[in-house]
Amino acid sequence: MNLLRSFATVGGATLASRLLGFVRDTLLAAAVGTGPVADAFVVAFRLPNLFRRLFAEGAFNSAFVPLFGRAVEEEGDARARQIAGEIGSALISCLLVVTALAQIFMPAVVWALAPGFVDDPEKFDLTVLMSRIAFPYLIFMSILAFLSGILNTYDRFAAAALAPVMLNIVMSVVLAVVLFVGVPPSTQLGVILTVGVSVAGLVQLAVVLIDLKRAGLGVPILRPRMTPAVKKLLALGVPGVVAGGVTQINVAVGQVIASMQDGANALLYYADRLYQLPLGVIGIAIGVVLLPSLTRQLRSGHTDQYQRSLNNALEFSLALTLPASVALAVVPDEIVSVLFQRGAFDDAATAGTSAALAAFAFGLPGFVLNKVFSPGYFAREDTRTPMIFAGVGMAVNVILSLALFSSLQHVGIALATTLAGWVNTGLLVGVLWKRGHFQPDRRILRKLVFLLVSSLLMGVVLEFSAQALAPWLADSALLLRLAALTALVLIGIVAYALLVQITGGSDLLAHVRALRRRNT
Repeated sequence: MNLLRSFATVGGATLASRLLGFVRDTLLAAAVGTGPVADAFVVAFRLPNLFRRLFAEGAFNSAFVPLFGRAVEEEGDARARQIAGEIGSALISCLLVVTALAQIFMPAVVWALAPGFVDDPEKFDLTVLMSRIAFPYLIFMSILAFLSGILNTYDRFAAAALAPVMLNIVMSVVLAVVLFVGVPPSTQLGVILTVGVSVAGLVQLAVVLIDLKRAGLGVPILRPRMTPAVKKLLALGVPGVVAGGVTQINVAVGQVIASMQDGANALLYYADRLYQLPLGVIGIAIGVVLLPSLTRQLRSGHTDQYQRSLNNALEFSLALTLPASVALAVVPDEIVSVLFQRGAFDDAATAGTSAALAAFAFGLPGFVLNKVFSPGYFAREDTRTPMIFAGVGMAVNVILSLALFSSLQHVGIALATTLAGWVNTGLLVGVLWKRGHFQPDRRILRKLVFLLVSSLLMGVVLEFSAQALAPWLADSALLLRLAALTALVLIGIVAYALLVQITGGSDLLAHVRALRRRNT
């Protein structure tokens, strides 16, 4: 398998999804701004996403994929699908129970995630209503994550990576209709938005089911039972819930604290959406592709290929992440104002979102490296060690969020998330290195230095370019502002590409040739 080609497949699909996500969020900003409906929607939408990333993506990426991959390698396809059927039936049963409990106790759940909303009964009630409507999205996305793990094991990445595009298309259509017809009262608007989320979940699941059928990878429907495979998944999955979802847990902690400041959750949401673009395109793509690859290499005894895959993932991830991090830190105002500032999104919202984005930007490489090195543990069916490190990171996040919120408000929360991410990643890398499970070669370490230098020099180019383009970036015509921002982005890309090729930080031409090869 061409690892870089697989990264490009998943990353390209994720990029398309994130770009459409910006269209969605631009329409959302125009419709709801940073007011009470925006705050309620952020909590309602993030709630099922939090559970999905913790219990579906986190647990299944860390536990199910190695188990299923091991069964494929050692016991054959038929037994592997039997195991998948056992685990799938248990998953669906748990999802139905969790969803039912959430519907009953939703007021308590909202109070736990956004205690600051209690002082505003109207906002609190709206958030409860919207959360109840949106929560079934968890069922659809959890089943999607389960089926994606099966497809990814067989090197079929495209359908699962393209599924999120459907969410953004559906939600963009809903928001466009709302803006065209006229924004309704807050309760009606909240219901419309969250119904759109659940419908989008069904469409996403359909995309993956179609690909599964096309690949002939049917999973048997079985009666839920506590089989050895299910017990093994639970043993690995419970630590994986924490280890795989550390970023989401930190976001949830920040959400609780941010609820004490009006509009803070919305400001953090818009900033989060921007830095999630490179994190999704690079980090998630690497995590999705790397885990099944490392699992197969270890099970087949190819430890040299395992080490090469980790080193290549490290180089590739930082070659793309470092310049993105520098760019978000250098020109956040220009990015936020052009993409979001219109309608209900005013100057104050731009300033608040930009400050949070700059704080998140410094943590971007750490968040991506977490996606690179966590599979090094998961492929060995070790979810306990990352769980411990995630716990340390969460403790750091809570302490720093509380300490910094009083002086920096929502920006302090973003900064705390960044620092906690680096602590977690540092522990992952250090212990993996100490155990001999990660052996960086000198070539990679030298390249990382040149990548950092090239990124910083690109930042200087961006700063001067932004000053030169300032009149167009602030123009009243949206198309002119978009054109100026596009020019700024292209200048940064060209400058970085030239610098990294000159310094030897990365051989871009070799990467392009590798993308054309179907096999390594």
